[in-house]
Amino acid sequence: MNIRYPIYALSLVSALSALFPEQAKAGYPLDYEVSLTAGGGSGEFSPYYMSSLRGGRFSQQYNIQAEASVSRNMETKRRFSYGFGLDLIAGYSSAVDYGRYNASSSSWSSHAERPSAAWIQQLYGEVKWRSLFLSAGAKERGSALLDNNLTSGDLTESGNARPIPQIRAGFIDFQDIPFTNGWVQIQGEAGYGIFLDDRWWENHYNYYNYHITKDAYYNYKRLYFRSRPSERFSVTIGMQAVAKFGGKAYYYDKGVLSKTETFKSDFTTFMKMLFPYEDGKESFYTGNHLGSWDMRAVYRLNDGSHLSAYFSFPWEDGSGIGKLNGWDGLWGLGYRASEPGLLSGAVIEYLDFTNQSGPLHFNPSDFEGTTIPDHVSGSDDYYNNIGHNSYAYYGMSIGTPALMAPIYNTNGYLAYKANAMRGFHVGLEGYITPSLGYRLKGGYRKAWGSGYVLLPQPLHLTAVMVEADWRPSAIKGLTVNGRIELDRGNMPCNSLGAMVTVRYSGNFNF
Repeated sequence: MNIRYPIYALSLVSALSALFPEQAKAGYPLDYEVSLTAGGGSGEFSPYYMSSLRGGRFSQQYNIQAEASVSRNMETKRRFSYGFGLDLIAGYSSAVDYGRYNASSSSWSSHAERPSAAWIQQLYGEVKWRSLFLSAGAKERGSALLDNNLTSGDLTESGNARPIPQIRAGFIDFQDIPFTNGWVQIQGEAGYGIFLDDRWWENHYNYYNYHITKDAYYNYKRLYFRSRPSERFSVTIGMQAVAKFGGKAYYYDKGVLSKTETFKSDFTTFMKMLFPYEDGKESFYTGNHLGSWDMRAVYRLNDGSHLSAYFSFPWEDGSGIGKLNGWDGLWGLGYRASEPGLLSGAVIEYLDFTNQSGPLHFNPSDFEGTTIPDHVSGSDDYYNNIGHNSYAYYGMSIGTPALMAPIYNTNGYLAYKANAMRGFHVGLEGYITPSLGYRLKGGYRKAWGSGYVLLPQPLHLTAVMVEADWRPSAIKGLTVNGRIELDRGNMPCNSLGAMVTVRYSGNFNF
């Protein structure tokens, strides 16, 4: 862990204090948190729900982690405001064996891999002016549409993997569109980042088939529209889009490096990520583009609670954007109470990724001399790409964790091998007493392979997790969290696991 990063963070705080002296003088709370987590299970990996949507913290069978963070949130009511965060993690995790091919001896071997003993989870600074924000660094972000406590995960940016370092700007929240009298609001943001996990791909790759890409960049953009939220019924609709671009790809065929390919990352390429257009390169669009169409409708009850219905449709190319992929997507119903109680929130979700715009993809321009004139756009192969790494960071899915990520492929084949999947998910949470809360997550998933290759036998998993949060009134700021989970299936493995976290948080003013 490089000592320069904390120094950069302190320098950033000093600079922001100089820019906004009135806030520095007035002061507002600096939040801090320290925690210790220990967990283990009977499977080769951490149980599904214990590892999902937790910023890539836990993936192994056994985990002991200490975490410490400080942060300062922006004040939304001020015209000018700034914030920052620093989050450090250190600990020990068990290892998993991954396969690797040796072309010189035509043999396979295995090697043990585990997460680093220490890393910087978050390091960022951000500034707000009126309704606009600018953020720089690695900051954890969840879904902008779904209930992050209970959902199975956003399809585009879920908070399941470690945060990608990036610069992002946009509207701090939904803003009224002029001349609509507040009936229509808009929220949007865009950013550029860089993938820092090249060593992970190098260490886990089998060097037999498929490919890995190094030194790649990340682009995210979102545009949502919302009707007036104070009305009994309101709707949010829009699109998320991401792109992986730049870097150099290394292709292997039966253990032999068959070719390399360098992708452009100049200024023009950066602009193409914001406004993609067909240019005849990299299969006609520069970079690997994917995302989702999102919609959420909310109905508010008389007591202040609300019901919601939502969907999120994935796309990997033009066929998905045109919704030629059937019923593929995340479909959900939700409930959120007006205040904490025995049932504070609930969701039920159905997931389907089996259509993928059909099994065929053919473009005449890909085959010189072909006499077949027709273009068939299909076989979307969600989260995989022929030139860029699969849609993962440090092996964990950046989108929904419901699709089994590359980290779980112990043969070193670093793609989503089972993205043709169906399943359902249920989440409940509430409070048994004012100091004792609970959360229940459960579901079933079954996968038949990918958009190109079916598996010899389907994969499946049934998982149920029960979680309890105890906040003793005698010790303000202390939380004891316990989880126990039972997984049955091979997606990725059978597991019975438990995890305990002791956390203390507070704040103080300078």
